[in-house]
Amino acid sequence: MQNHFELFNLPARFDLDLPALDAAYRDVQGRVHPDRFVNASDTERRVAMQWATRANEAYQTLKNPLKRARYLVELNGIDLQTESNTAMPMDFLMQQMEWREALGDARAAKDAGALDELDAQLKRERKERLAKIGHALDAGQYEQAAQDVRALMFLDKFGDEVHYAFEALET
Repeated sequence: MQNHFELFNLPARFDLDLPALDAAYRDVQGRVHPDRFVNASDTERRVAMQWATRANEAYQTLKNPLKRARYLVELNGIDLQTESNTAMPMDFLMQQMEWREALGDARAAKDAGALDELDAQLKRERKERLAKIGHALDAGQYEQAAQDVRALMFLDKFGDEVHYAFEALET
């Protein structure tokens, strides 16, 4: 079975040509879209629907940097163990504690400015992590990339908490 990159005839790299992905997706969808199979047999319609669904899933995975990174790590034989492997470097853990404390303080003080600063820090860290993940993946350093993907997953989850704190201020 083809992997997502092969489906769209793209190189299996993190640094992806997004316009080429969009064009390849439109091409695949054009060939398997259910509307093209209205007069086909039930089996042909079902197969077309399966391909269209697979193309949608592959496109959504490759378009999103975190999902693409996770997919590439797993495609290269690394189990992310997201449920069981929570080990992180000490400096990352210390940063998380500082951010959690800052979030707690900002919530308690209802301080939108502090939440803005925390959100900006997270965005910078996320951007740096994505760049680091991209370099590691494209250099074949899948174990290192896996560690950074797990960290990025935490950052995304924590970013959601910051946004919930913003919403709580608005109500």
